[in-house]
Formats: sequence, structure tokens, C-alpha cells
Amino acid sequence: MTRNDWTRDEIAALFDLPFGELVFRAQTVHREHHAPDQVQMSTLLSIKTGGCPEDCGYCNQSVHAGTGLKATKLMDVRAVLQAAAQAKDNGSSRFCMGAAWRNPKDRDMPAIVEMVKGVRQMGMETCMTLGMLTPSQAAMLADAGLDYYNHNIDTSPERYGEVITTRSFEDRLDTLEHVREAGINVCCGGIVGMGETRLDRVGFVHALATLPRHPESVPVNALVPVKGTVLGDMLADTPLAKIDDIEFVRTIAVARITMPESMVRLSAGRESMSEATQALCFMAGANSIFTGDKLLTTGNAGDSADAALFARLGLTPLVGEEPMQMEAAE
Repeated sequence: MTRNDWTRDEIAALFDLPFGELVFRAQTVHREHHAPDQVQMSTLLSIKTGGCPEDCGYCNQSVHAGTGLKATKLMDVRAVLQAAAQAKDNGSSRFCMGAAWRNPKDRDMPAIVEMVKGVRQMGMETCMTLGMLTPSQAAMLADAGLDYYNHNIDTSPERYGEVITTRSFEDRLDTLEHVREAGINVCCGGIVGMGETRLDRVGFVHALATLPRHPESVPVNALVPVKGTVLGDMLADTPLAKIDDIEFVRTIAVARITMPESMVRLSAGRESMSEATQALCFMAGANSIFTGDKLLTTGNAGDSADAALFARLGLTPLVGEEPMQMEAAE
């Protein structure tokens, strides 16, 4: 049974379970709702890089970060569709497009709409992450056929203000509500390994698992510290603040148990994980990854490494099914 009334104490108790028991429970829940040997392969493309006015402490695309990343304009529609076609040829069934904006300008929406339509015509799931949305922008994306909109809550409500100050946790929830009301599936997760405590990880999962409807997709990122960002510089001086592999797997497992029907995506940070850690994540209920050599601006494991890992673990890419379409809220 899917629940939306999890308490923080219940979630904390899951985190505290013996590791083997926790993974067993997560795998049991996973098998009740998903094919145990299938993993969705997604590709992420930065369609507009850098120059973002937000001050997210983890992000090298922020104008507040001293990373030297050069800002670019929105990519040409044809170039985006060429990248999507290549991703499909490489086995991806979902194509995600991200733009470093606080929110899209109305003048950019026609090109965004054409990207969505073009990728959908290839038979791939579509996902966009463009920052905050107005209700009318969400409606335009819905009309174009967008399957998923990504807007992460990043961390627990209590820790949020220590990571980002240019928009509030409530701003995040407002955009999720606009996406829901437009009838678009929600992709929402966050980042662990930002120096947070386990209580923050409990709060992060609790915030997602008690939404009126669970996100259909839950990306769990391990922070990739980038020199020149607030958190990248902080963790370079205090490496013990980073999350360890077992705690990361615990987070995946608790997300799977509390949000049984969601796709739980093993996202950023995977390139630095051992094959054994990734295998444990799949055992704990992760059933989606980003493939390719690059995410938005940071490295990724790469197609050849993923193919070899899948072969060793007996996993196959999830393919073929038409993405679920929601009805817009009244």
C-alpha cells in the first residue's frame, strides 16, 4: 500500500535498521512494484549552461560560483534533437533537458516546446528542468506533451536555507504544484553528501514521501564537489563531511520503501562509486540511471562502463512502454 503519512520517526527507524534487513525490505518492496532486473537508462543534456542567478551552494553554473564556467545561450532546437537521437541509439529511453535559469523567459518557451515535441516524436520520454515555472508555462509544456518536469527540493526543509538563499523551499513546492496542476509527471529528489546529518536525510525523504502524490521519479544525487562552489570548497577542507557509500545505499533503500511506485534514480556522483556500491544501490531499489559521459557539466560513468556493469549484474535496460499520462488537477 502506498502511504503519504510517513512520520519522521518511522523514516528514522528505517535508516537505523541493520543494513542487511534494510536492503532486504527495500528489495522486497521493489519486486512488488517493478521488474527486478530492469533499469531505465536516461540521458541528460545541458541545453543552456551557466549564468544562473541562483546561489545554490553545490552548483558550478551559478554566477556566484568562482568556477570560470562560461555561460552559453539556449541551444538550437536541431542540435538538441540530434543529441536526443544519438542518446536513443545508445539505448536511452528517456531524454532530459536542463537549462541554467532561475525561471524560463516567455520568449524562450516556443523553442522549448519544439524540443519537447521533437523528442517525443522519437518515442522517448521527455523531461525538462528549467527552474521555477508559472502556471501558464507549465500548461504550455503539458500541451507540448512533456512527460516529466524535474524540480528538486535538494535537501531537508531545515537545511535548505544553508544551501540556497535566493529562493525558498516553498518556492520549490509552488512549482511542483503548478506542474501537477498542468498534468505533468513530477521528477523530484535532491542531493546528499553536502555535509548534512542523517536527520537531514530523514527530513529530505520525509518531505518527498508525504507529498500529496509521490514524485513519479526520485533522483538521488551524491554531491560532486566542484572547486569554486561554496560546498565544493567547504568539503575540500572537511572531507569527512561527505556521505559514505553505505549511508548512500541506506538513503536509496529508504526512498524505495517509502515511495514504492516511484522510479528511484541513481544520479550524479555515480562516476566515483565502485561497481560494488552501484550494485548495492540496485539491490536497494534504484532502477534508473543517467548514462553517457557527462551530466549537465560534470562527468558520468559512460555508456561502455554501464554496458559492462549491466552485463556483470544481469541487468537490462527498461524499454518500450509509453510513459503514463496524468489527468490535470481540477
